[in-house]
Amino acid sequence: MKPRALIPLVVFVAIGFFLYSGIGKDPRYVPSPLVGKPMPEFSAPALHDPTRIVSKTSLLGTPYLLNVFGSWCPSCRVEHPILAEYARRGAFKLVGFNWKDEKADAERWLQQFGDPYAEIFTDLDGRLGIDFGVYGAPETFVIGADGMVLHKHVGPLDAETIEKEILPLLAGKP
Repeated sequence: MKPRALIPLVVFVAIGFFLYSGIGKDPRYVPSPLVGKPMPEFSAPALHDPTRIVSKTSLLGTPYLLNVFGSWCPSCRVEHPILAEYARRGAFKLVGFNWKDEKADAERWLQQFGDPYAEIFTDLDGRLGIDFGVYGAPETFVIGADGMVLHKHVGPLDAETIEKEILPLLAGKP
């Protein structure tokens, strides 16, 4: 058998290996280099009062969910009532990270669907999102009282994920 005749077989085996190695893995899982590390230092304008600055330091002291959202994001609309209900019940402090959104659009969206956030800061140009490793909206980070990133969830949150993954982390149970 000629060595050149083995090339298609080697290519086929390599492709098969890569496809097989991905079976059973969640395609939505995007690892974050921030998990287990302090969240990035930042200071950003508050959505409702751009003269007021929200910073990492101002958010320390209580664990919270940092929810990346935008009025332009259809999946954010899906998770919003679920997050709002948990925040209303006091299950967690919810902080909004309004990403790549115009102030007027974000405020109109919150007026229409409700504002469950204890605090909202903005990132109009997306630069802060780069520091956080944001790929798109919605994304949600679980942040400890000390500012450590405990978990990152990509995509819309649902009640099952909140109950099984998020609430135990906020309660200090990994």
